[in-house]
Amino acid sequence: MKLQRYGTIACLAVTAALALSACGSDNNEPATGASASGSAAAVDCATGTVNAQGSSAQKNAMAEWIKAYQQKCQGSTINYEPTGSGAGIQAFIAGTADFAGSDSALKPEEQPQADAKCAGGTAIHLPMVIGPVAVAYNVSGVDNLQLKPATLAKIFAGTVTKWDDPAIKADNPSATLPSTTIQTVHRSDESGTTDNFTNYLSKTAEADWTFGKAKAWKAPGGTGSKGSDGVATSVKGADGSIGYMEWSFAENAGLKMAKIGNGAGEFAELTAENAGKTIAGATIEGQGDDLKLSIDYNTKEAGAYPIVLATYEIVCSKGLAADKLPLVKGLLGYAASTEGQNSLTELGYAPLPETVRTKVEAAVKNIS
Repeated sequence: MKLQRYGTIACLAVTAALALSACGSDNNEPATGASASGSAAAVDCATGTVNAQGSSAQKNAMAEWIKAYQQKCQGSTINYEPTGSGAGIQAFIAGTADFAGSDSALKPEEQPQADAKCAGGTAIHLPMVIGPVAVAYNVSGVDNLQLKPATLAKIFAGTVTKWDDPAIKADNPSATLPSTTIQTVHRSDESGTTDNFTNYLSKTAEADWTFGKAKAWKAPGGTGSKGSDGVATSVKGADGSIGYMEWSFAENAGLKMAKIGNGAGEFAELTAENAGKTIAGATIEGQGDDLKLSIDYNTKEAGAYPIVLATYEIVCSKGLAADKLPLVKGLLGYAASTEGQNSLTELGYAPLPETVRTKVEAAVKNIS
């Protein structure tokens, strides 16, 4: 399980300034470090302290970026707490977070509140982490499970209750399915992962999913567990169970993951490349440097894995405090770099497609 060393991270509070030589004697000069491909990447080093919080789906990505940045840059203290998307947005609005991580864009009523914290600017959305949502299962004797959107919706809506139900058999004609009762597992806390998963169901299986999209789980029945790690633990511990979670947690727990039907009529395996195909086809809804994405869950792109979420860093386009600005730009600039994005694959994320990455990198440079 290649992600095991990250799975035990409960909170990222990186408070020790690392005195390493990569930045040289002047922390405002770019440092260079070897990327995963062996090429050097420029890093804008800065000193000071930044406090951020929000999405737990990106906590392993943020841990990697913070570690790498501080190895390159001495005198920086970066704290990220994975308190959840909703809590991160509220902390940003309250002024206790310098930026927020969120798996969903600001609600219309939240946008003006967030803008008010940005003197002379607005709160913008920078998609930084592509977190495929895995549908993980634990059913004895069943491998290579395939599920169409309608079947998945029926399972989580509670209208399909046995693993040998005809709907599941139709998606898996060569499989031997047991009569085991299905145990669905969902998030008990409000979650951007739930918001994206239910949005997917509402867009692809409207007739079978009547509960809309929301951060809070609304369908009846099932077992609620806190966080993607809690869902993964529950699925791993119960035969007959199935749950949705951010990909890295499914990998870390060693769970089997279903192939999901896409708009092209294929059952797509969850891989970084296949998830990236869906994001590459997304459209930008925001204006200027606000890069809110509209994801086509019915994508007909060959091989595209359709259940993906984009975690945004929500940050001021202008108006950051002078003592925060250089470090926020330095960290987010590294995260948006080719090196920063390439480091994510080993953690169970999909790097940003280059067409999106370059836009995010340019938007970070424009923060003032």
